[in-house]
Amino acid sequence: MMEKLRSTYQGKKVLITGHTGFKGAWLLKTLNMLGAEIKGYALEPETKSDLYHLIDGNDICHSVIGDLRNREKLKKEVFDFQPDFIFHLAAQPLVRLSYEIPSETFEVNAIGTANLLDAVRILENKCSVVLITTDKVYYNNEWDYPYRENDRLGGYDPYSASKACAELVIDSYRNSFFNISKYNVHQKGIAVGRAGNVIGGGDWSKNRLIPDIAKALLEDNQIILRNPGSVRPWQHVLEPIGGYLLLGAALSVEPVKFGDAYNFGPNSSDALSVEEMLKLAIKCWGSGTFRVERDANQLHEAGLLKLDISKATADLKWLPKWNADSTVKKTIEWYQHFSAHPAEIKGFTERQINEYFHLTELEINQQ
Repeated sequence: MMEKLRSTYQGKKVLITGHTGFKGAWLLKTLNMLGAEIKGYALEPETKSDLYHLIDGNDICHSVIGDLRNREKLKKEVFDFQPDFIFHLAAQPLVRLSYEIPSETFEVNAIGTANLLDAVRILENKCSVVLITTDKVYYNNEWDYPYRENDRLGGYDPYSASKACAELVIDSYRNSFFNISKYNVHQKGIAVGRAGNVIGGGDWSKNRLIPDIAKALLEDNQIILRNPGSVRPWQHVLEPIGGYLLLGAALSVEPVKFGDAYNFGPNSSDALSVEEMLKLAIKCWGSGTFRVERDANQLHEAGLLKLDISKATADLKWLPKWNADSTVKKTIEWYQHFSAHPAEIKGFTERQINEYFHLTELEINQQ
């Protein structure tokens, strides 16, 4: 896969919004290894331990610190760069935080997406745009049925609703300004990637399971679980990144065919409850204990959510490579290496990227 992607992105101008975030930094490093010329637009990293700093992000891209809500600055940075590809990851990504700052969450996730698409409107060159939302855009009935791309959108909490709003914004712009019937005029391919519950090394976000587990294990503290029975489609961060890159590559060749939404998640049978995932993490670490603390004032979070990935498999030939065991193992190994050899973590991150993209079909089938 690496060579196929390198032939697409090597020497191309790629803009990443949210490049300083957890997922954005993994995408940044991967595109750097593919030989792309990269410009990033995002807020400052929150801590010195953020993955962006650990991979020397400032050395591998032109980094612009800016807010999606600053429409004129965003438009100028996009127009000046004239990118061949855009990957839009910048967002307020936390469900629990969205209850504290609901209005800001809607501004960043919905209006921020509109601001980016306004910038795309004034681009003079051909451009392939992949906009990243979430699995939580679906109206969740809390059933075992995996959601497909044409299922009803919705959202209980402000974060989920804001991302569903972003999808409506995208659909409106695609119909109004980037209509596939007029592609030869505007030359903008627009696609959406939906993925959720991504885990991997370098995530230090508050109120997320893996960062909470990693911090507790690193400090030899007991881990506290809020929703042990909640089932999530856990996947390593490199899984959707591989999907986004394949989607961008396909979009650049056949923008009319691939200008659509795609789910990226694990195999349906591979979904785990929060407690099951925690026990796997403790096993990989070699020690650790946990307790369940239920809060009478617990904010609503989805209990069960699975994605149907058959469309991505059929259209993009994308398949998850690492099962749940491998995903948790690779994640815990990253934090262990960071604890033991912090100065070598950039190289370790590169090795995980190489390992993922060079896996053979035989190795995949043996997992």
